[in-house]
Amino acid sequence: MTSAQTRPRRRPPRAAERPRRLTRRRYLVRRATVLGSFLAVVALVYVVLFTSVFGVRGVEVFGTTVLTHDEVRKAAAVEAGSPLVRLDTDEIAARVAALPRVRSVDVRRSYPVTVRITLVERTPFAVLTKPDGVHLVDVDGVDFGVAEVAPPGLPQLAAADPPTIKAAVTVLAAVPDPLRPQVASVSAETVGNVKITLADGRVVKWGSAEHSDRKAAVLGPLLTQPGKVYDVGTPDFPTIS
Repeated sequence: MTSAQTRPRRRPPRAAERPRRLTRRRYLVRRATVLGSFLAVVALVYVVLFTSVFGVRGVEVFGTTVLTHDEVRKAAAVEAGSPLVRLDTDEIAARVAALPRVRSVDVRRSYPVTVRITLVERTPFAVLTKPDGVHLVDVDGVDFGVAEVAPPGLPQLAAADPPTIKAAVTVLAAVPDPLRPQVASVSAETVGNVKITLADGRVVKWGSAEHSDRKAAVLGPLLTQPGKVYDVGTPDFPTIS
């Protein structure tokens, strides 16, 4: 008997084994696909969060009138190459807002590699003369800068501290627009004792900033009558002397 005759023949796989092999193969392929996808996501997250591939390439500045773009960028202190997605925009905005001339600021990421800073500068609404120069005060009562010469057309403030400065500019803002160019100065001995001096020398006793809308409505008709002192502190009972 030959060896070929004695060698046992291999049995073909049973019909039940074929589906098992196919199922296992599909499982392995699916597992490899899921693992590959997971690794790809991990790699992408790492690149975005921890490398300079999507890092800051530029800082765009909008809204400046007196400030320069370089001054704003210096205050923002955004490091080139910093991963854009990890930037703390609130912290950047706080640094820019610390510039005295900045009234408001908005910082946004502009993908893929840019930071956009949009700001509104303070504008002088009145001036306050001090020994070191002419201080510029905005409509919020913020003393934000010093100039050698007062800008033309702005009234002079006479107030000693932030509360009285705030009271004075609040009253000035309430003065009707047609009348405001006639205001030469606004004084506030206290927050409840604000006075307006017009360019022609007439004085308006305004009192506190409360009920300013009513006081402004009364003042216009009152000034059409002759007098030197116009008291609208109690708007329902104004007086002229």
